[in-house]
Amino acid sequence: MADSPYILEMTDIDKSFPGVHALDHCRFDLRKGEIHALVGKNGAGKSTLVKIMAGIYSDYGGEYKLFGQSTQTAHVQGAVFEQELERRLFGQSARFHNIREAQRAGIFIVQQKPNLVRDLTVAQNVFIGRESYGFFCEDAIINQKTKLLMRDFDIGVRPTDRIRDLPPGKCRMVEIARAMSYPAIKALILDEPTAALSEAEAEELFEKMSRLKARGVAIVFISHRLHEISRVADRVTVLRDGKSIDTVDAKTHDIQDIVRLMIGREVEESPKTKSNVSADAPVVLEALHLHSRRVKDVSFTLRRGEILSFTGLVGAGRTETMRLIYGADRMDSGEVRLHGKSVAIRHPRDAVAAGIGYLPEDRKRCGLLPGLSVTDNTVLPSYSLPRFHTGLFVNERECEKASTRYAEQLKTQTPSLRQPIRDLSGGNQQKVLLARWLLRDCEILIFNEPTRSIDIGARAEIYTLMDALVKEGKSIIMISSDITEVLQMSDRIVVMCEGRKTGELDIADATQEKIMALAARYSDEPDGAAVKSA
Repeated sequence: MADSPYILEMTDIDKSFPGVHALDHCRFDLRKGEIHALVGKNGAGKSTLVKIMAGIYSDYGGEYKLFGQSTQTAHVQGAVFEQELERRLFGQSARFHNIREAQRAGIFIVQQKPNLVRDLTVAQNVFIGRESYGFFCEDAIINQKTKLLMRDFDIGVRPTDRIRDLPPGKCRMVEIARAMSYPAIKALILDEPTAALSEAEAEELFEKMSRLKARGVAIVFISHRLHEISRVADRVTVLRDGKSIDTVDAKTHDIQDIVRLMIGREVEESPKTKSNVSADAPVVLEALHLHSRRVKDVSFTLRRGEILSFTGLVGAGRTETMRLIYGADRMDSGEVRLHGKSVAIRHPRDAVAAGIGYLPEDRKRCGLLPGLSVTDNTVLPSYSLPRFHTGLFVNERECEKASTRYAEQLKTQTPSLRQPIRDLSGGNQQKVLLARWLLRDCEILIFNEPTRSIDIGARAEIYTLMDALVKEGKSIIMISSDITEVLQMSDRIVVMCEGRKTGELDIADATQEKIMALAARYSDEPDGAAVKSA
């Protein structure tokens, strides 16, 4: 049997959903022992392509060839027969009808959304569906196997640990370990594995990827963080609007080359050098000595037309602080003032009534109703306004009119406003959430990780919109773990660590080094250690 450098080859792959041509004659190949990055804007077709690769979608056009074990051999018993069929079917077309068939052929996927059972142990998740070949679960056996697996990959968790007690980075490692527990693994697909990880957790993941590559496992890596692509990938395939644009060497093409291929033009990203807010701009929001179980005596002000960023390491208390402002969590003590007047915000509806809108970090879990339409998700917090209802009935014509207006303004890409929002890309879902608060005409907008899992083109559109909003007199609080984003967008930066505010920097004085130094400052240092640069 002739050898081949490829694990798989996909040519002329075509896939459509109602109203959406997701893949238009795409091509992709994967070589043995390489890390092959797959990049493109939201909606470019990346996730659809890898779901075909992994057997999640079986209804598609085009040709999918495996070089090695074919799906047809998965049901044949006996190594001799498998080897003979593999010889005859080598390089022949294959079609997976489900994810299990792909796994039998050695293709595994770790999807963007964690796929673990939180209340089960690490070992039970690693061997889920394979707990026993008899009547009883063999916990002792799977615990021992998992212990060896965790030690082999230096993951640092115990087989008996509950998934709910692990940080996101360790959960990702457990999912990868589950794939590696199958001896037949040839290829591992990682769909946005670093989206919810800190920089330290991402580095740990990259180290594990290098070890897998050294063992001959091929990796398909999807990420919107292009600096990660140049850090780990050997080759890069770029998709745009469902089409394969090019496959290039990651080491000889810089980030700007890849961006040009992704969106067809240059995108400028440079740090802001001075604040756009005048010194006498009125204070629209003031937080005084906010205190809760995870927030320790945090105070700050927000001026009209300002982008105030909150940053810090994972667990610093940024989100918890904003949840106090928004009334989503109970405040033990402290005061919130709007335009100099104290306000009682005990529930998110109080915040909305006061003109505060909140875009959550996890838009799918905390922001969207995935089964409802784009229009329903846009108008959701505004149904109580007189223009959107007549007595007991919703004014559907007015709702569609308002939804259409903001979809056009924000350039939201959707086949129809009646489309369920779960069918939209991440960037377009974020635009719908933003339209929700623009429709409500909120004066203060809290953006929690506004560009997480969003491609560089959609990110540039969000940044442009944020700049336009503050020019109109809106005020924005942005929570971000992306230091580049913080330096590009902020007028002022608040840094937190362990629930406390450890520093405040004017953008003119801010550097990555200063921010990281404040982000790592322990909360038990004296208050005088906190730095303020005006």
